[in-house]
Order: sequence, then structure tokens, then C-alpha cells
Amino acid sequence: MARLGRAGEKMAFLNILIVLFLGSEAPTLFAQVVGDEAEMQRLQNRAEEAIANGDADGAALHSGKAALMAGQLAKRNQADSAFGRFYRGAEALFRSQEHGYRALALYQRAGGQPPASSGVCSTMQLAGQSINQAMDLLELERPGSSALDQRHAAESKNLLSQAQGWVKTIEEMEDDFQCQ
Repeated sequence: MARLGRAGEKMAFLNILIVLFLGSEAPTLFAQVVGDEAEMQRLQNRAEEAIANGDADGAALHSGKAALMAGQLAKRNQADSAFGRFYRGAEALFRSQEHGYRALALYQRAGGQPPASSGVCSTMQLAGQSINQAMDLLELERPGSSALDQRHAAESKNLLSQAQGWVKTIEEMEDDFQCQ
């Protein structure tokens, strides 16, 4: 039988402690949260790929799904205010991206000539409202000032950076679309 090594022994011991203290459901719950976070990230990556390929509808679809996943994670972590706020901020950012990409798809379908229709402009307003909410939530989660672990603190910084960039993108889109 192969020896686990020091790191393997520590991991096995940690898993035993988790099962003893939290019960037999703990590994399943932990795996589900990690799986949901990975799915949220995968959906966000697919949205970025879609928009890079000129597929605004696909980008809106995947951003919307990422927002739903972030919302589920926020509900699951609502007892921990730092993690709940982190996921609500991610949800608002992804929802803003969904609205922005949806507006772009509508604008392109209508011929892509300014001024944009009232439907496109109202969808851009929704994107603006969502990004303002995301900025409020994510700015509260500055790394080093919260109870987030190191991985989530880095992700929070990344999301805040994305949100700041998205604010500028929304402003530019509204100018291009000639929305009042």
C-alpha cells in the first residue's frame, strides 16, 4: 500500500474531523458550494467568450445564469454577512452585464443605428441600476477589511475591478446608443 505522505495524512485527518464535527452531510454541502462557485465562474467565462465572438444574446444568457447562481449562493450564505454581500454584489454585476448585453443584442437587431429605441435605452437603465447596486455591495467588501477568506478577498477585488470597468462600458454604450 502506498504511503500518503505528510500532506495526504493531514488532508485525511482534516476530512475525518469535518465528518466527526459536522456530520456526514458536510462533505456533500462543501462540495456543492465549491461546485456552484465553479459553475458561476464557468458561466461568467462563457459570457465573456460569447461577447468576444460577437454573440450578445449568448453573452446575456450566460450572464443571466451566472447571476442566478450568485443569487443562490447569496441565499445559502445569508447568515454570514460578508459572504452574503460578496455574492449579492456578484449577482448585481452579472445582472448588469446581462442587461447590457441584452440591450446590445436588441440594438444590433434593430439595425445598429442611433438613436436606439426606448426598449434598448430602458434596458440600459436597468444595467445602470444593477451596476450601481454592485458597486455599493462590492465597495463594502474591500480586501483586508472583511471576514472573507483569502480566495474570496481576491475574487472580491477582481469583481470590483470588473464592476468599475463595466460602469465605463455602460456610459459608452449609452453615448453610442444616444440614450438620454
